[in-house]
Amino acid sequence: MKFISWNVNGLRACVQKGFYDYFQASDADVFCLQETKMQPGQAEIETPGYLQFWNSAEKKGYSGTAVFTRKEPLAVTYDIGDPAHVGEGRAITLEFPELYLVTVYTPNSKDGLARLPYRMEWEDAFRAYLKGLDGKKPVVVCGDLNVAHEEIDLKNPKTNRGNAGFSDEERAKMTELLAAGFTDTFRYLNPDLTGAYSWWSYRFKAREKNAGWRIDYFLVSDRLRERIEAAEIHSDIMGSDHCPVSLTLADLA
Repeated sequence: MKFISWNVNGLRACVQKGFYDYFQASDADVFCLQETKMQPGQAEIETPGYLQFWNSAEKKGYSGTAVFTRKEPLAVTYDIGDPAHVGEGRAITLEFPELYLVTVYTPNSKDGLARLPYRMEWEDAFRAYLKGLDGKKPVVVCGDLNVAHEEIDLKNPKTNRGNAGFSDEERAKMTELLAAGFTDTFRYLNPDLTGAYSWWSYRFKAREKNAGWRIDYFLVSDRLRERIEAAEIHSDIMGSDHCPVSLTLADLA
């Protein structure tokens, strides 16, 4: 079963930059989006053969997630079961017979870590939510987690330490999440690979120089580790300041 996740940084804009070409060529069973920045009625997004599920932010042009799936889920839920974290369209959960799939767009801590207190509350609530799901059946989590976990996960760790996405607090929460029973699939298969990033600033020709950050992930319940066939970063795909990431799991129809 092949999963793809992509922060498209505005789906309507990404459609004008080759989204459909990649969507069709990727041949994914489940295709997850973050930062859609749209309500479903604002544009006709055509995905023949796929069911669509949307969680849009109340504020137009902001945040938002979507999932396009070939396989009909048993159930679909939105957000993370906590009323304190509703309204920004940050998560969708699909239940399949074998597993739960959660796509998420984690809140950014903002310049000067202005939103860090909220981010910490989110992290605790999200981890509790995932642990609850994991108690029922295995979980696949994908999306823009807005954190580079270790120094290997960004080009310039020394100069970025303490900045949003590489603060000690955010990194510690990622460590805590993994310790709760989840595996970072890309790093599991590529423990020492450097220069592997999924986001680049639009400034300073960062993508051209590969001065990036790995902040887009597929995590799986630890008991799915042996089913990981591939976990890849598709840095050659343009259309957003993020590139798609993918996961292939064996023994899933």
